[in-house]
Amino acid sequence: MTAPDVSLPDVSAPDVSAPANILIVDDESQNRRLLEALLGHEGYVTSTADSGEHALVAIADDPPDLILLDVMMPGLDGRQVARAVKSDPATSKIPIIMVTAQTDREARLAALDAGAEDFLSKPVDRAELWLRVRNLLRLKRLSDLLEKHQVNLEAQAQARTAELQARTVDLKRFRMAMDATHDSIVIVNRTTMRFVALNAPTSQMLGYSRDELLELGPTELSTSSRDQLAALYDAIIAGRGRTASIETAQRKDGSTFPVEVHRQAQRAGADWIIVTVMHDITGRLRVQSRLEDMAHFDTLTGLANRTLFCETLNRTLAYASASGETVAVLHVDLDYFKNVNDSHSHAVGDELLIQVSDRLVECVDDRDTVGRLGGDEFALILTMPQGRGDPSVVARQIQTALARPFRLDGHNVTVTASIGITLHPEDATDTETLLRYADMAMYQAKQSGRDGFQFFTNAMNTEVWRRLELETALRHALKNGEFVLHYQPKVELEGGHVVGLEALVRWERPGFGIVPPSEFIYSLEESGLIVDVGRWVIVTACEQIRDWRRRGIDPVPVSVNVSQRQLVRGDLENDVLLALDIYEIPARLLELELTENLLMTSADHTIATLRSLRSAGVQISIDDFGTGHSSLAYLRRFPVDTLKIDRRFIRDVTRSSDAAATTAAIIRMGRSLDLEVIAVGVETQPQLAYLQSHQCDQVQGYLFRPPLAVPALDPLLLGRSSLMAATDQPAAPPGDTALE
Repeated sequence: MTAPDVSLPDVSAPDVSAPANILIVDDESQNRRLLEALLGHEGYVTSTADSGEHALVAIADDPPDLILLDVMMPGLDGRQVARAVKSDPATSKIPIIMVTAQTDREARLAALDAGAEDFLSKPVDRAELWLRVRNLLRLKRLSDLLEKHQVNLEAQAQARTAELQARTVDLKRFRMAMDATHDSIVIVNRTTMRFVALNAPTSQMLGYSRDELLELGPTELSTSSRDQLAALYDAIIAGRGRTASIETAQRKDGSTFPVEVHRQAQRAGADWIIVTVMHDITGRLRVQSRLEDMAHFDTLTGLANRTLFCETLNRTLAYASASGETVAVLHVDLDYFKNVNDSHSHAVGDELLIQVSDRLVECVDDRDTVGRLGGDEFALILTMPQGRGDPSVVARQIQTALARPFRLDGHNVTVTASIGITLHPEDATDTETLLRYADMAMYQAKQSGRDGFQFFTNAMNTEVWRRLELETALRHALKNGEFVLHYQPKVELEGGHVVGLEALVRWERPGFGIVPPSEFIYSLEESGLIVDVGRWVIVTACEQIRDWRRRGIDPVPVSVNVSQRQLVRGDLENDVLLALDIYEIPARLLELELTENLLMTSADHTIATLRSLRSAGVQISIDDFGTGHSSLAYLRRFPVDTLKIDRRFIRDVTRSSDAAATTAAIIRMGRSLDLEVIAVGVETQPQLAYLQSHQCDQVQGYLFRPPLAVPALDPLLLGRSSLMAATDQPAAPPGDTALE
């Protein structure tokens, strides 16, 4: 079939020395500057107007090639400006892109009715701005050229032979111009509903040859019917139809893909032609879909993120309220997850989270939801019909699933979790409260020893407020100087003399008296205040050592306890060296105590920090020794000077063969490594006798002295008499705890 005869204009490449002029109309100066910068980057010439009134004056003086028009402006708004431009024959052909933050259908239809050709949503996407401006300018250029070079079909038929060669040249130049773009450009004759001309990218995009396409019509390439397309073309010709839309195109192999389509009607002699530009937006929609997934799904595990989880819980609660079902919310928090990151790496920690998420999904039904709230916190939504279902069963399944070792970086790693459970409608009926109650119950599970689950109770609400009140009071205590240090003597067994002191933090809370650390240390750890308090302990201990030296008292080494948060989040090395420098204290007079479990799970940088401090002269001690999994070979890797036997072994050393054997083994281990060994919590003469018989180096406990304030401690340091005689007296009440 031969294509219908239509004359085509000269559309040779535009003059690059005359870039398009774009008028930007917006009452906000920052919006105008942004659009100017984005368009200037592409080589466009821009001018601006800060109101609708100024815009009409500028358009009348020097009509632009395209207008970017803000909808909402004081005075004349964007729709009024558009109507004025389109009603004037001198400016009616200027394409208008409405720039608006309005997304509702009615607002967009109103702008179309005012004459706008296209939209841009605020905030403006740079790539989208360039594409829409480029496409509309291309359509305008084609329209201008077609209008300028319209031919009379009847006159052309009379001079067919004479003008054939000229039209052939025009057609080649037209094709060259259209082929230079990556978008599909086709021209359709409205009367015949056939293609008049098309560019090479159209063939590439649709999979047809040029000749095949010229035999076809737009109906064969669209999912719309012939009548639907004809009605759309007629509406565009009449000035009422949409010139821009998102549609589905069809390839030769039958597959479909999304396209952004821009159409414009143009008179061609007695006929109308429709110039159509199609842009494949498959990649853009894929990016949008990816962004949508990122907004609702956790990028690491693929589970619902907090946003989607809360939306799902809202819908679940609405349905449950209508159907009478019970909904359980489980808050799952991994125990000691930080140890995995510190002892291995964050990459290994991420892999653990992925494997944990897989096992959690295995524990629930298809109708239930598993989400990751952040970090090592997960949450589950369980729907339970009336009279059926028990969330504690799922909680136990989770415990069983997590009990199986995880294979990470060539090692088997075991992890447990603390689980909080709350119920709808028994405990609460809204999402926020249920999540808060589940978090409270999870916190109680951790307080109760971890690796377990707790249902929410009203008493937990009271406990949370008490905890918040305590945290606030502790912040004031640090700010107002309410913390003090007491010191417990370390006594050498050979002569009974004081050879060291352990600094123990006490809280002189107004109205409460001295508060022991057992009542506030956990809150310091949970709130993160332990880092600041730990730094204060180091500084205060060094200041006290300086005071003793200035008063002529020869001080003994003072040990301070170091928490895991100080090692991970603080700057322990700098804190210690700075305090020693400020107070001019010999490094040998300061000792750092770390628990065995903390040292065993420490990262390489932590070990490097301890080695650096030890090389400076600071002593390193392992506290609570015997409760972890240290071996003789493992201990040799660490910069350690002293082992402190855990008080639980000393308490049972005279009545438990296991405790006695462990204590003796630790003393022998320390001797083989040339380390000092201290027994902590010595309270009775039989305990002391056992330690003497096994040649323990030092002891510490209420049998000798409780922790003392500085005034009570001075005589001991001045006299340096043996404390063995004091062991004949009854010991003070035991149970003191250090800052650990």
